[in-house]
Amino acid sequence: MGMMLMVKITETTGVYTYLAIKAGQLSRGRSFFLVLALCGVTALLSAFLDNLTTVLLVVPITFLLADALDIDPVPLVIMEVIASNIGGTATLIGDPPNILIAGATGLSFSAFIANLAPIAFLTLLAVLGMLYLAYRKSFVIAPEARTRVMELDAEKSIEDMRELKRTVPVLVGTIVAFFAHQALHLEPATVALAGATVMLFTSTQSVEKALAGVDWATLFFFMGLFVVVGGLEETGAIDEVAHAIADVTDGNRTAEILGILWSSALGSGIVDNIPFTAAMIPVVDQLQGQQMDDAYWWALALGACFGGNLTLIAAAANVAAAGMASRAGAPISFMRFLRAGVPATLLSILLATMYVSVRYL
Repeated sequence: MGMMLMVKITETTGVYTYLAIKAGQLSRGRSFFLVLALCGVTALLSAFLDNLTTVLLVVPITFLLADALDIDPVPLVIMEVIASNIGGTATLIGDPPNILIAGATGLSFSAFIANLAPIAFLTLLAVLGMLYLAYRKSFVIAPEARTRVMELDAEKSIEDMRELKRTVPVLVGTIVAFFAHQALHLEPATVALAGATVMLFTSTQSVEKALAGVDWATLFFFMGLFVVVGGLEETGAIDEVAHAIADVTDGNRTAEILGILWSSALGSGIVDNIPFTAAMIPVVDQLQGQQMDDAYWWALALGACFGGNLTLIAAAANVAAAGMASRAGAPISFMRFLRAGVPATLLSILLATMYVSVRYL
């Protein structure tokens, strides 16, 4: 809720539109650098805001740039969605599964970056390279189209410079505070809500308008999940699942960790990574037992976040992007996304398997 409030308030300044236009201009209309800039900005924002919010901000600008360049926007949007899910893997606040895992374990913001950011960065480069080769024919840009993009005035996208000067420093300060939250003995949620409170005081926007930008449906969805998973724990269903996995793996640590990684990717792709993670957290906790072995949690995070790219319904960011694309007259079909999502997820999980094996096993 805290991050949603801050993003909603800063969005009105036009700073995110400015970043997207600048990304297009830095590429100078060259397709490879355009894709790299847009997807790079998307991944970076996803890591420090959250991937759903980032997609809501970046996709409309992508349609603007695609129209100016006279290219098909759908491949760009698909690549941005995939980049947002990979980029969101890198931090505690980037993807809902990580937020759930942090809440259940108390793992710090710095721990998420130290353990997940390296593989997220490498995976991002590999997946974007593969998808660019697959879509390169869709990114042929005429010289006159390049000129149009270079003529866009990014400065005009800043709608309220005074508001930007008041609110963006608070957002940056909040992100910095995430790195120090453990030393300060503060929960990540406390840092986010404190930042949102300060921003509400410094902003000229009304509290009512800011609260209207919060995705309350998602928050209540989280609450419902906690109730359901709590019920499953109380009835012993979670214990049964944990024991079944332990029986299959025969208590072998390597088999358990890699099993969590791959099953999380597949399960997240089928039922959405948020409810799947919520259901798996007590299972992983049971499997981990008294070992306090964080490798189990990093395997769950990587599987759930990367698995969010498998299908169009695997993550909230995917669904949101598809909705916006449909309203813009360029719908993304389930099968079209699947053709990109399956190889992207397979490559991601293979890289994650090698990373987990080398670093933790």
